[in-house]
Amino acid sequence: MKQYMAGLLLLVTSTLWAQQPDKTLWYKQPAQYFEETLVLGNGTQGATVFGGVQSDKIYLNDATLWSGEPVNANMAPEAYKNVEAVREALRKEDYKLADQLNKKLQGKFSESYAPLGTLFIDFGHGPTAQNYYRQLSLSEAVSTTTYQIDGVNYTREYFVSHPDKIMVVRLSSSRKGALNFSVRFNSLLRHGVTTPNSVLKATGNAPIHAEPSYRGNMPNAVVFDSAKGTRFTTLARLKATDGRLVTTDSTVGLQGGTEAVLFVAIATSFNGFDKNPATEGLPHEALAAERLTKAFAKPYHQLKQAHVADYQTYFNRVSLNLGPSQAPSLPTDERLQRYATGQEDKNLEMLYFNFGRYLLISSSRTPGVPANLQGIWNPYMRPPWSSNYTTNINAQENYWPAESTNLPEMHGSLLTFIGNLAKTGAVTAKTFYGVNGWTVAHNSDIWAMTNPVGDFGQGDPGWANWNMGGAWLSTHLWEHYAFSQDKAFLRQQAYPLLKGAAQFCLEWLVEDKNGNLITSPSTSPENIFVAPDGYKGATLYGATADLAIIRECFAQTIEASKRLNIDADFRAKLEKALARLYPYKVGAEGNLQEWYHDWKDADPKHRHQSHLFGLYPGNHIRPDKTPDLAQACRRTLEIKGDETTGWSKGWRINLWARLWDGNHAYKMYRELLHYVVPDGVKTTYARGGGTYPNLFDAHPPFQIDGNFGGTAAVAEMLVQSTEDEIRLLPALPDVWAGGSVSGLRARGGFDVAMQWADKRLTSVTLHSKTGGKTQLVSGGKTQAVTLKPGQRLTVKW
Repeated sequence: MKQYMAGLLLLVTSTLWAQQPDKTLWYKQPAQYFEETLVLGNGTQGATVFGGVQSDKIYLNDATLWSGEPVNANMAPEAYKNVEAVREALRKEDYKLADQLNKKLQGKFSESYAPLGTLFIDFGHGPTAQNYYRQLSLSEAVSTTTYQIDGVNYTREYFVSHPDKIMVVRLSSSRKGALNFSVRFNSLLRHGVTTPNSVLKATGNAPIHAEPSYRGNMPNAVVFDSAKGTRFTTLARLKATDGRLVTTDSTVGLQGGTEAVLFVAIATSFNGFDKNPATEGLPHEALAAERLTKAFAKPYHQLKQAHVADYQTYFNRVSLNLGPSQAPSLPTDERLQRYATGQEDKNLEMLYFNFGRYLLISSSRTPGVPANLQGIWNPYMRPPWSSNYTTNINAQENYWPAESTNLPEMHGSLLTFIGNLAKTGAVTAKTFYGVNGWTVAHNSDIWAMTNPVGDFGQGDPGWANWNMGGAWLSTHLWEHYAFSQDKAFLRQQAYPLLKGAAQFCLEWLVEDKNGNLITSPSTSPENIFVAPDGYKGATLYGATADLAIIRECFAQTIEASKRLNIDADFRAKLEKALARLYPYKVGAEGNLQEWYHDWKDADPKHRHQSHLFGLYPGNHIRPDKTPDLAQACRRTLEIKGDETTGWSKGWRINLWARLWDGNHAYKMYRELLHYVVPDGVKTTYARGGGTYPNLFDAHPPFQIDGNFGGTAAVAEMLVQSTEDEIRLLPALPDVWAGGSVSGLRARGGFDVAMQWADKRLTSVTLHSKTGGKTQLVSGGKTQAVTLKPGQRLTVKW
């Protein structure tokens, strides 16, 4: 009988694998490290599942649980008075003095994303198991753990439901009465645990401040105040079919059962970026109790069915097939290791693409609270880089796949957050820079902090003083319109924010000695130049990245003004300023200059490539329209080389795709999937980026932006678009010679499905809700297409 059950279990697991190798992560052992876990989420509530045998561990997070409270945007009301001194130092080419003076334009650091706590499920059996198997189904957003001990099969099924705002764990045993376990909770936060009415209840509060981890050990790095900070409630309750429920003063459990369902409800007091969470917060205890009560009244199958249906509404929109694979059926960690040796595994390449979409659905469904540097999954009190919103690339990269891979609803978390940033950012524009409009500097947090960071003069201007985050973020508003053609969104939400971002840039620009418009002071994100006298600095005038972002911001705001037929006078100012921007320059090495002058980089292979913004994610540098600039971008990437950190690889793949070089883009996509050994938080850049066993992007350490950049890059290799043109297979690598995709979106309001063989497009189907005109381009052939609203059209190629 034991042999039969073991064989049955193996058959079940192998069948699960065989079903969807491009949509299933699976392993033959529990997770030891965070980077081996399987993550679940409903866009607000996150769960990190280890799948242990003797004791299972589940990290819990809530997207709205951060340190701090509403920011005082007016923290440095006279900082702007230092701007002219920096400009004067730059006019004298005194870059060392400019760096020193630029530090006077710094404010506080951001707050940190907090770990809510850890749920432990302790079992009444030993740690040694046979036929262990755990998986995450991307088709259903459900994780499963199974194993066998003493002839008994134990199964756990986990999901986090958006419709019911609850986490659910179903536990079962194949032998009646063999299920024995208890549930406990712990947290790094200030908290208490009680068990009223057999419900495990944990309440606590986040710190009022948590210093960024990169500041190292320092006194009062984490500060709690019982009267301040965001509160949380976590409730856990068991429903069993048999056995005996057992409760202590800090645990709930089951003895002698066969099947049970664990419900976990979470709520916080966060009530908006501008509301004090301690005095104006939401009733978190009542909210958690309401969610628990409603879910508890429903049968398990109903909860799961509602969860899967809701999730699949988004996930099933896109289907990708990159051709047949001969790769063997290996666990995901072993697949990565095999792939790293150069072996073929198209299913793994598709799995990574699908995983990125899964992560965005799972981490970005909270209005005004976008996915952060770690999505919503963080176990650390002082997480890497505060797990905040780093707006010189990382926060934006998280949302690159939102529109193109048909998840515009997930984009909404960022788009509404931009509205919050504009409010605090208007104060920052006035007090730090002395201009109107709104802006965002290098970092932000849930409180919509917009000031330049650095702790009032302690930060390196190379990263602390950059101030183009508002202009960059504003481009996401236009992109949402470009893909959706939603003119009401453009009029009501996007345009006022676009105008404010453009207004900041317009007033921040100054003339250089030749009458061109430039930014001063300026930096290029996190990169350092070498001045003619050998000084290595960050502060200069007219950094190419600034002007590239401003070009895109101005062009989009101008076009939005035209579409809405408003603000003609303001539009004219933008058009004049756009024509006067200091032009792109090609350096002596054929590269696109990053600096105003043709200076060397202190690190020629630096991970940032912000001055290539116009190629991607911008749209004003193109191989066909601006071939010289595109070639200079190519030369820049060649000089930088391909070895870089995870998120940077994600960006570079998109850049190579925009250069229509599919084979180089594919080479770097493979490198993005380079296996990185899980080892906890280590920030050694020298190890290079790659992918952890659970497919998390390794910056290192884990940052989710590389996952999203990689997913966006696959879409970019297959479809590129403007509102007037759709390029099909513009960067198709040789190894993806045949395949199909459906559900990708193109600017102009089109959904795209297509098939290809022998590296040539065979057919394409377009659908448009709004109707419109476009031109299809592929393989040297073009065809004009006009669709009526709701029409679907198939074109044989």
